[in-house]
Amino acid sequence: MAWVYEFSQGSKDQKDLLGGKGANLAEMTNLGLPVPPGFTISTETCRAYLAQSDDDASGAGGEPEGLAEEVTEHLARLEEAMGKKLGDADNPLLVSVRSGAKFSMPGMMETVLNVGLNDTSVGGLAARSESERFALDSYRRLLQMFGGTVLHVDSELFAEALDAAKDAKGTQSDLDLDADDLRGLVDSFKAIIKEQTGHDFPQDPREQLDLAIRAVFDSWNTDRARLYRRQERIPEDLGTAVNVQAMVFGNFGMDSGSGVAFTRDPASGEQGVYGDYLQNAQGEDVVAGIRNTVSLADMADIDQSSYDDLMQIMTRLERHYRDMCDIEFTVERGKLWMLQTRVGKRTPEAAFRIAVHMVDEGLIQMDEAVLRVTGDQLAQLMFPRFDETSERTLLATGMNASPGAAVGKAVFDSDTAVEWTERGEDVILVRKETNPDDLRGMVAARGILTSRGGKTSHAAVVARGMGVTCVCGAESLDVDTRGKQFTVRGGETVREGDVISIDGTTGEVFAGAVPVSDSVVVRHFEGEKLDDDLALAVSRIMAHADGARRLRVRTNADTPEDAARARRFGAQGIGLCRTEHMFLGERRELVEKLIVAEGEAGQDEALAALLPLQRQDFTEILEAMDGLPVTIRLLDPPLHEFLPDLTDLSVQVALAEERGESDERATTLLTHVRRLHEQNPMLGLRGVRLGIQIPGLFRMQARAIAEAAADRMEVHGTPRAEIMVPLVASVRELQIVRAQLEHEIAEVQESRGVKLDISIGTMIELPRAAFLADRIAKAADFFSFGTNDLTQMAWGFSRDDVEASFFSRYFEHGIFDVSPFESLDQLGVGGMVEMGTKKGRKTRSDLKVGVCGEHGGDPLSVHFFHRVGLDYVSCSPFRVPVARLEAGRAVLEKRASTS
Repeated sequence: MAWVYEFSQGSKDQKDLLGGKGANLAEMTNLGLPVPPGFTISTETCRAYLAQSDDDASGAGGEPEGLAEEVTEHLARLEEAMGKKLGDADNPLLVSVRSGAKFSMPGMMETVLNVGLNDTSVGGLAARSESERFALDSYRRLLQMFGGTVLHVDSELFAEALDAAKDAKGTQSDLDLDADDLRGLVDSFKAIIKEQTGHDFPQDPREQLDLAIRAVFDSWNTDRARLYRRQERIPEDLGTAVNVQAMVFGNFGMDSGSGVAFTRDPASGEQGVYGDYLQNAQGEDVVAGIRNTVSLADMADIDQSSYDDLMQIMTRLERHYRDMCDIEFTVERGKLWMLQTRVGKRTPEAAFRIAVHMVDEGLIQMDEAVLRVTGDQLAQLMFPRFDETSERTLLATGMNASPGAAVGKAVFDSDTAVEWTERGEDVILVRKETNPDDLRGMVAARGILTSRGGKTSHAAVVARGMGVTCVCGAESLDVDTRGKQFTVRGGETVREGDVISIDGTTGEVFAGAVPVSDSVVVRHFEGEKLDDDLALAVSRIMAHADGARRLRVRTNADTPEDAARARRFGAQGIGLCRTEHMFLGERRELVEKLIVAEGEAGQDEALAALLPLQRQDFTEILEAMDGLPVTIRLLDPPLHEFLPDLTDLSVQVALAEERGESDERATTLLTHVRRLHEQNPMLGLRGVRLGIQIPGLFRMQARAIAEAAADRMEVHGTPRAEIMVPLVASVRELQIVRAQLEHEIAEVQESRGVKLDISIGTMIELPRAAFLADRIAKAADFFSFGTNDLTQMAWGFSRDDVEASFFSRYFEHGIFDVSPFESLDQLGVGGMVEMGTKKGRKTRSDLKVGVCGEHGGDPLSVHFFHRVGLDYVSCSPFRVPVARLEAGRAVLEKRASTS
């Protein structure tokens, strides 16, 4: 097995082996583009390295056998190609050492530039370049990056030393530091390394290279990298490749520079050329945002020849990849070099626009356009936007780096952002510029605001990838992170805890909380006629997804208003109508009468009072969903949930007794609350058990449903009611209750002279029901998997308790990378869904099967439900478009994989 590969040996299709960066460097090399030569150490090497490190009790070591020899062999070829030797005193070869995983993880892993410089070779570089300043600037960069990433020295120490050097010079720009200043800075950086590590900076160039390679491998398991993978659902076992590449220098002088470019606007998706360029700088300066960049249009005025070459290459790459490309480049003394390309991260808004634009340009077909957007992106487009009609106080305007509307309290460091968010506060993370160590705060914050950097800065790239609202480069803000405040040019000061609002679509920053309104996409789904290109793009994508999908999409709705809205959003019926919500408010007293009733006569009287109310509820919902199926779940929760709290009642009765008074109602209720009290209500008298214990309750609900259907038929409606019995574990339970329900339906049919087609099925939410689905199917017309409760039962979790108590530790240890209540546990709970479906259909081949937990609106879960053959999913109204899109994508993904 080879560990190391030349750039010329790979292609863009080898991301599993070479990582995304290595595969794309290989692709550009083979296209004949100007790429500095180099080699890639594979992801297999990283996995072997990490496996050996795990086996070593010290956590050190881990280098696979033969790796050092292969690196030596490929380094020799690189030296021959460049006509230089690594770290040579007279003509030194310098290399960059960069990470590159299969999936882009911007800024999460390590990069070291200028490897090979030392106290001797810096003189050779100065002589060859005829610029002592350039050579010393390159050396101080190596010391700073190597010290921070490889030797784990606090990067703030280097930043403070650099600031001190600039202060001594009386400047705010590192470009004003001359060779003598930089020589002193090199000495300061080396002293910091010696003081913090107890060792001198390594002068052996090969030792530098080997340590840098190990640091990149180790960076796969840093806290920020793990957090990013959890956030983006990237598998933990992929590992990263390492790319060793000959250095080209953007910091030679003002005829050199570095930049990042996009072939289309990554924020809006608009066609054109977008990006940032920074003269006399290396690539890390652009991404870090330490100096504000100029646009690519300005680059044309600086270096027309390099700009023209870049435009030609960008056009070629976009047509070759058939997608928007993100490109990193360097200009060295007027010569353009390509350092990286990849399919660019983009905002949800840009994703939809770019997909349909590329269809119109003939680059892709509609099938591929649908596969290039996701349900998560669609959900983000449905988030509210700022109300343009409201009064607003503008503080500043920066770059619209990642769209959305975010309101929160200003905080100035990552730890505070996490702490305040955990206590329920909405926060905006404000920084001069972000760095990878800010990731925890960026994930926690509602939005991100920086005073430096552009659309390609770390803050912008990471925020777009996560769908977090971001405004970058608001230059009129003087951000004081230590003082926990920022001052707007002109005088206004915003301190930690003050509320601000940021608009990632326009780049505007406002004082206070700005009201929000529905997004254009929600208005489109609501049926508003809009001449808006984003709404039109979404409409075209959704129409194609709907035409492709097999799964039907229903909604969870308990009111006519929710049902009507879901129908406008494309719902094809109701998969879960919860009847317990209909017993709250003023009707709670009627439920109290049912519970405290003495004997069947008392119960019948209470139920008779509830019947017309329930009938009206069902009539309105059947009207809202006329012609579409409406699955009504009979009462599920324990009856004591409709009574006052045990502790509150006990106190009320005790206080009355202390006053010598008698509160008969409270005393009676307390007696029944104590009677009904259960140690574990979730496993107690609820669901089907209620229907058996209090038969009149389910009979009343069945009659109300049947009468509502008859009422709708009388006015020429087309009701399609379905009755769902919850918490069934035994076929006998369902048979007993089904007989009650059928009796009531038959009586209504006879008395009203109509034929009612009301099917009766059950929720599968207990593991036993899944295992015995073949038996239960004998008494069921349909199954609907209640994956919320099924997840609780399968894991032994009480959702209300475990998410707050120990889920964070489970994430840290990789027990799961996403909450099983958020995305279906496909191996465990999913296994029961698949088994129950197969067993049920073995008994009844025409058994209709759906799912009605919130997993029905989760993109990954929708794909699973498609694969195992469910007929429909059901989710909340706002998730209906997401489920529709993902159901279509599930079909198209399968089609693409087999074509």
